Amino acid sequence: MANATTASPAMMASAASDRIAPKRLIAFIIMVFGMFMSILDIQIVSASLSEIQAGLSASSSEVSWVQTAYLIAEVIAIPLSGFLSRAFGTRLLFAISAAGFTISSLLCGFATTIEEMILWRALQGFLGAGMIPTVFASAYTVFPRSKFHIVGPIIGLVATLAPTIGPTVGGYITDLMSWHWLFFINVVPGIGITLGVLALVDFDEPHFELLDRFDWWGLLFMAGFLGTLEYVLEEGPQYEWLQDTSVAICAWICVVSAIAFFIRVFTAAEPIVNLRTFTNRNFAVGSTLQFCVGIGLYGLTYIYPRYLAEVRGYSALMIGETMFVSGVTMFLVAPLVGRLMASLDMRYMVAFGLIVFAMGSYQMTWITRDYDFYELLIPQILRGVGMMFAMVPTNNIALGTLPADRVKNASGLFNLMRNLGGAVGLAVINTVLNDRTDLHITRLQERVTWGNATATETLTMLQQKFQGLGDSTLMAMKQLSQIVHRQAVVMSFGDAFFVLTLFYLGLSLLVTLLKKPASPFGAGAGAGGDAH
Repeated sequence: MANATTASPAMMASAASDRIAPKRLIAFIIMVFGMFMSILDIQIVSASLSEIQAGLSASSSEVSWVQTAYLIAEVIAIPLSGFLSRAFGTRLLFAISAAGFTISSLLCGFATTIEEMILWRALQGFLGAGMIPTVFASAYTVFPRSKFHIVGPIIGLVATLAPTIGPTVGGYITDLMSWHWLFFINVVPGIGITLGVLALVDFDEPHFELLDRFDWWGLLFMAGFLGTLEYVLEEGPQYEWLQDTSVAICAWICVVSAIAFFIRVFTAAEPIVNLRTFTNRNFAVGSTLQFCVGIGLYGLTYIYPRYLAEVRGYSALMIGETMFVSGVTMFLVAPLVGRLMASLDMRYMVAFGLIVFAMGSYQMTWITRDYDFYELLIPQILRGVGMMFAMVPTNNIALGTLPADRVKNASGLFNLMRNLGGAVGLAVINTVLNDRTDLHITRLQERVTWGNATATETLTMLQQKFQGLGDSTLMAMKQLSQIVHRQAVVMSFGDAFFVLTLFYLGLSLLVTLLKKPASPFGAGAGAGGDAH
């Protein structure tokens, strides 16, 4: 009986420490909405670039900067958020980010020239970026460790769902209203998020004295390094990499800035980012996994719409409806992942997710020009399941086992790795598509000769089709050339999916380097413990 009476207060204290205060939960959910808006806006314009191009009388090369400017600004701001979050505190930094994001969204909607749009998009990306790592950091410092299986899937779902449904949301908005509303739609929620954060968030205190030691040289070198790296990865594939002058100049700036940045980070009294966080093995391996997950997350959000537009001739709205399958799957799987994390070894869950993702990509290696919604259904479901199983436990393993005082800085680095992975993934996929298309065109042209019975029959059939419409022989030859080119493009998509399959199967072996987190969801575990 004595044991029971002494255990009872301990159990009550444990239960009290595990309880999430309603005010904090509501504040966190408001912040999650802000993060959702910021990540969604990376991809929301991707399905509507042609409409923006027409509306602003821009060239195709100029309108691509609507996307690129946002990405470059965001990549620079994300790692900076760790320092700013400690200096301003979560409440003030998030409110400034949300308000700045809202104002710049309004300015984007009112833009009348492409130059204005690029400027406001860069500002939107830079200011909105602070919301993403701040939510991750808050999830792993504010809540008890025993609740990570609840908050982990929430931020994991948002981080994966937002870019996946971006083209869908963008397609619907542009189709129903106009491209201006891609930006105006942020205004009312943005105001609500700003006011909500100011009223409810009280997670930590600001330390304004840190601003006296702000490393401006570190910021300059980091901006030069990450900004030019993003530019090289974005523009390189379409301009033959270093053969283009601007890409070559940016590559040199990137190398020089990177050297200066790493020297500065390890010598400054108060570095702009603390790279020593990578000495924690789980964080280092988790960040590497996050980088590689980013390749699949952003890579497939790019490759599927491109296939559907180029080969199937889908509109933005039809692409969005087809892509929505992955988003629905992620939404349904997130609660299951949360429950399993409480009882299974998270390393096995990550490996399972990567293998399932590889299976989804492998099914697409047999792609033909006839692949439609139902042929893409199973690969997209597997993609959604694999992404959630890979990403959510990785978040917990990398950030959930760090001491609380290191999480803010680590969250910026961790989210940066996902975005850089996406940039590298797009560059690699574009390079594979370009190079393999050229190779397949050459090979197909070698086989489409007068000695090939199928080619001759097809040409004869096309000549009969165009009979009486002009030079039927020339028209038939042009049509046959287009068929060959389209087939080469489809084959290059299959090659890109095969590369992703091999990559993710190999990546699943990287999980063996992770240390098993020590009882991550044990009752009463504090929010700032470390796994050894």
